[in-house]
Amino acid sequence: MAPSRPPGRRDSRRPADSALRAAAHRARDHQPPYWFARRMLLVLSGQCSVHTLVGYIAGPAFDRLTALAPTAPFRPCGTDRTTPAVLEARGTKPCPGVIEAFARIATGSRQRAMAFRLERRNNRWICTAVELDTAR
Repeated sequence: MAPSRPPGRRDSRRPADSALRAAAHRARDHQPPYWFARRMLLVLSGQCSVHTLVGYIAGPAFDRLTALAPTAPFRPCGTDRTTPAVLEARGTKPCPGVIEAFARIATGSRQRAMAFRLERRNNRWICTAVELDTAR
């Protein structure tokens, strides 16, 4: 039986799977829990300075991040040199203008957890609390 369409032809009205995945990743990157989790991971793995978050983190959260950053708690241990990654970041809204969020972080063969609180101030999300799973 002969094929009804030429080989390699696609329906141009439907995006390819890779285009759908890319669109989903772009949408995820703009969600406040993921955005903050990614930025804090860069600081807590020693890839960026804590000062990159100066306008986005306030009060005790900044003090906590400043204390944690030198120890780089999300840097992979031993000979594992894989870059830490945010596997998942989600949040709940207990009241308007507040997001209580968590993130699952992959550091080599381990998974770690981070929790944080975001508050809407002057049309900007500000991190006001940060907690990590357990210290090394």
